[in-house]
Amino acid sequence: MERRLTSILALDVVGYSRLMGKDEVGKLAALKQHRKDLLDPKVAQYRGRTVKLMGDGALMEFASVVDAVAFAVDVQVAMRARNAAVVEDRRIVFRIGINIGDIIVEDGDIFGDGVNVAARLETLAEPGGVCLARNVFNQVKGKLDLDLEHLGERAVKNIAEPVSTYRVVMNDKAERLTTAVQTTKPRRRRLSNSRRTTPRRWYSFPRSRPSPASPISPSSGRNGRSTERRRRRCGTTATLGRPTSRRATARRRSRPSVN
Repeated sequence: MERRLTSILALDVVGYSRLMGKDEVGKLAALKQHRKDLLDPKVAQYRGRTVKLMGDGALMEFASVVDAVAFAVDVQVAMRARNAAVVEDRRIVFRIGINIGDIIVEDGDIFGDGVNVAARLETLAEPGGVCLARNVFNQVKGKLDLDLEHLGERAVKNIAEPVSTYRVVMNDKAERLTTAVQTTKPRRRRLSNSRRTTPRRWYSFPRSRPSPASPISPSSGRNGRSTERRRRRCGTTATLGRPTSRRATARRRSRPSVN
């Protein structure tokens, strides 16, 4: 069983049932578009992981709690801009809760009290807001230029002890923290100028031929046998030098030897 300490982020759509009751197909398509255009790129940008998607929300984890809070603020500010041209009762608005806790990892999913606290903090957040546990506040204060307001001790469902909560004030400081959505495009393989302009050529290589200085043995195949027959008819000898005829051989023998 794998355990680790991580930052857990719970996200939920405000009034999801009401929105689906008015326009089920349209709101489902709009939610998928928000996930594709905003949530997924931002999760990758802040080095997080989407553990699972629910019908009206998502569960995520981040190795850095600073990245988790920056992601939450960035998404909420971006959603405010995306909803500017939408009628108020048809807007998709998120609530976000963040907690640091020890979790159990099994088959890619995460479990434990830390997950439950994050889910309860999400219900305490205002629409379009971010709610933090005290351990998150202790880690991000002084590291992010944000105004954090203490909400006091809150009793939450199925948690034995009250949870000390904080909210992120969504003011000008929060807007200055946002960044543009980073989309990754597949890289194209770039070819050099020579490969672009030079057409492909097909080369034909000549067949290998035997060296003229090397003799062909009689047992070297069809060509070897025919060559041997011609040598016997002409009276030549298979020497490495120039072939000699019978007449030249007789003339050489008839010459007087000089002692």
